[in-house]
Amino acid sequence: MKAVINNEYGDPDVLRIAEIEKPVVNEDELLIKIHYTTATTVDSTFRKGDSFFARLFTGAFKPKKNVLGGEFSGVVEETGKSVTSFKKGDKVWGGAPDGFGAYAEYIKVNRNDAVSLIPDGVSFDFAAASYGALTALPFLRDEGKIEKGMQVLINGASGSIGSFAVQLAKFYDCEVTALCSPRNFELVKSLGADYAFDYSSPEISGQLKKYDIIFDAVGKTSFGKTKRYLKKNGRYLTTVVTPAILWQKLFTRFIGGKKAIIAFTGLRSANEKLRDMDFVNKLMSIGKLKPLIDREYDIQQIRAAHGYVDKGHKRGNVVIKLI
Repeated sequence: MKAVINNEYGDPDVLRIAEIEKPVVNEDELLIKIHYTTATTVDSTFRKGDSFFARLFTGAFKPKKNVLGGEFSGVVEETGKSVTSFKKGDKVWGGAPDGFGAYAEYIKVNRNDAVSLIPDGVSFDFAAASYGALTALPFLRDEGKIEKGMQVLINGASGSIGSFAVQLAKFYDCEVTALCSPRNFELVKSLGADYAFDYSSPEISGQLKKYDIIFDAVGKTSFGKTKRYLKKNGRYLTTVVTPAILWQKLFTRFIGGKKAIIAFTGLRSANEKLRDMDFVNKLMSIGKLKPLIDREYDIQQIRAAHGYVDKGHKRGNVVIKLI
């Protein structure tokens, strides 16, 4: 089967299409023919290899797993004899095992992995792009302790995770302030943001107030820079791991009311992810949640897709079509 592989770290040119062995399923697994995957900031980070923390997962000197792609949608091609929850022809979406392997024609997953049926009326591209909600949801609900009436600030509100966070915060009936570039003001307001401010404006400090939750969905700020905008028991959440946030998380856990929090949502159990996928399915089915799709590329354009993601200005998701 065809797959995108990278045997070294570097710019998008390290990605190439090659023939690799098609997976063979055992009795507890299912084989999925992938229709869509995504090019995410995480994929870009894993490809570049310029993050010390990322290399703890991907390999110190070269990639241990050379097929990227953490999200997918597709159709069940084959099931093992012990698989009863899926059948051939089912339309599914989910996360690749360990966050790798979706840049390929086929992927095999365990019957208990984070894979769910696609709700009626949801397209393959939307389904693949919905996996980012499984980051935004636990950050806001579990780490942020979000409640009705809270004031929530989201940095990077027009990105993949941030755009889900805006919609989820509004679902919880909160007041939402979005930080993004001016070209995205109308976009984030269409998702439910009550206010939108330019994150780069020199006047930004005078526009902000106090918030129960500050969610930095792109890791471009810090607890130190934002804690003055937190309420007494407010929570700063970030998706990007740094030495500073690890120390601040430990320190603020025991001292002070304001908390600095980093969570590793991708490492949660499959059962936790499946619970959240059911919730996301329900919200998508009733029109309360939808992914933003910025651009679509086919698999032959994977280098261009990664090059676009590397620029850091995507609006929502970049999807990759495999068939």
